[in-house]
Amino acid sequence: MRGRLLSALLVAGLVVAAAGPASAQKRDPNIDPEDELAPSQMQQQMPGAVAEPSRGKKAAHPASRAATGEAAEPAEKKPAARPAPFRAVACNGAFAKDSSNIKLAQVFDAHNVTFSEVDAGSGAKTMASVLFPNDSRKRLEVWWSNPASRSGTYLIVINGQSGWTAPGGVRLGLTLAELEKLNHKPFKLKGFKDNVAVVSDWDGGKLLDVAGGCKVAASMRADPKAAEDAVSALAADKEFSSSDEAVRAVKPTVSEILIGY
Repeated sequence: MRGRLLSALLVAGLVVAAAGPASAQKRDPNIDPEDELAPSQMQQQMPGAVAEPSRGKKAAHPASRAATGEAAEPAEKKPAARPAPFRAVACNGAFAKDSSNIKLAQVFDAHNVTFSEVDAGSGAKTMASVLFPNDSRKRLEVWWSNPASRSGTYLIVINGQSGWTAPGGVRLGLTLAELEKLNHKPFKLKGFKDNVAVVSDWDGGKLLDVAGGCKVAASMRADPKAAEDAVSALAADKEFSSSDEAVRAVKPTVSEILIGY
């Protein structure tokens, strides 16, 4: 299934076929070509509760303080806004095209970065750098064009229960309507296979070109409660608009995100 998603990235304009997958991993002849894998927001601290004047003692009015020469109380200092959590993938810095495992370790601390096997689809495995491997909400996979040196960003994968946000604001769990809002217009999907459809074309929308030169692809899983015949009617070999009532009826949500160069 991830092979279809990667194909969507390639269609979107990625030129990784020559430099990326060929050097990253060899083709497995046992894998069907259809399934083959080549390869937030600012948190504002709430101000503390305003202390009430002590019972039986009224706070002096500023004017009376001035008249009596009493020093005015310093104005309460507003708490500084907390820095934005590093939960947004940007196509620069640690996630730039020329990044590496070393850069990830420098930014996120070495003990939060491992180089280990990850699921490559169809039962296959591949090696990738994994951020926060023991925290499902912070977990993020980074695949390399040069696995031996762990360098050259090939794919960044957001899946499972990850709370990371992709460029353009794409995140797991978004509905069709929410994704259309980010794209500023409807987009196109390939029909469902194993209950999953793949965004095949952002159709000239905002998500086609994101800052930094990377591309974003997403897969969407039909609602588990959707009628089986309604999902099967949206065949995988056909393309549909996200505004199609038949697509909307199965209520798909974003289930995986790939970010590539």
